[in-house]
Amino acid sequence: MLSFRQLLWLFFYLAFILLSQCTHAKDLKSSCHTCKQIADNFIKGLDQTKKQNFGGGNTAWEERALSKYETSEIRLVEILENLCESSSFDCNHMVEEHEDHFETWWFKRQNKHPDLYKWFCIDTINVCCLNGTFGPDCNACVGGSERPCHGNGVCDGDGTRGGNGRCNCDHGYKGEFCLDCIDGYFNEIRNDTFSLCTECHSSCKTCTGLTNEDCEKCKTGWGEDDEGACLDVNECLNDPPLCKEDQYCLNTDGSFSCKGCDKVCSGCTEAGPDKCQSCAPGYQDTEGTCTDVNECEQPDAVCTAGNQECVNNKGSYICICASGYEEQEGVCVTIPEPGAVVSDDSWFSWLTLYLTSVHDQAKENEEAADTVKRPEEHVDL
Repeated sequence: MLSFRQLLWLFFYLAFILLSQCTHAKDLKSSCHTCKQIADNFIKGLDQTKKQNFGGGNTAWEERALSKYETSEIRLVEILENLCESSSFDCNHMVEEHEDHFETWWFKRQNKHPDLYKWFCIDTINVCCLNGTFGPDCNACVGGSERPCHGNGVCDGDGTRGGNGRCNCDHGYKGEFCLDCIDGYFNEIRNDTFSLCTECHSSCKTCTGLTNEDCEKCKTGWGEDDEGACLDVNECLNDPPLCKEDQYCLNTDGSFSCKGCDKVCSGCTEAGPDKCQSCAPGYQDTEGTCTDVNECEQPDAVCTAGNQECVNNKGSYICICASGYEEQEGVCVTIPEPGAVVSDDSWFSWLTLYLTSVHDQAKENEEAADTVKRPEEHVDL
């Protein structure tokens, strides 16, 4: 029997093997991508240089004495120098490693093998496969190389020497061969080699057709009626309510949402100041709509301290010093003229006014506690 230490080493060894295989498969896919990019850039280079020449003073003589620019080594070098970005290590390394293959193709193979990608990437350095095949031996993908995954997915490693050939199914499809349908879809057409999955009605979790009457099972938020059709459940009729007191419920297909009431409302049934169950403090019902109460226009004054005036705002009011007065220690006093000296009589008058104001305010607060409670936003300056 293996010891714990031996089992631990075995575990790490197997993990290393699996990790190495995954890394190797990833490297093979990456190598094919790099090679395809190089081949594509080579063809672009051919197109960019097709109208160029040696650039000397006597091009015709140079082509007779040397060679035609079209098939010259100079043109090949110009193309090779622009195949890769300077920052792409993998690309530059592959070009340098296989530069002799490019020369062979350029001078000896391009007429017989005009497809550089197939000759170089697939048949020569063996990093890619034809479309629809994968792996070291370029085996056919599931479903065949003509229609990998039966046309409903992507074969892992398709076109490379890596991958495992398994299907990654398109949305709506599942299974090893991408012929089965996921929940919410049904097989409109199905045989051994072809499958067409079509989306069910939005109310169906599983179905056999397009309508809500074809549901085999309803989605959450939908219920089955007497005829077997899936219909929306109105969660807003739930008792007890699903939303908070300052929210209203909005039903949607298969679900619901909680929306905040208008700030003028104390509870509501829908959005807007005309859908309040009752009005918030500082607002009143005016023909079915909650509107602001103007406390400053009420018969009984709300700002009773000396030299104050009332300013209404939404849902409340504030008391401020009237024009020509300023607040000092809670009392509105006359703003002195620039350079004026405050006399003792003025000081005595201010003190009297302050004490009177404090007394009146205390009395007012006592009366207010026994009558109507003022809004929380009320600020008495």
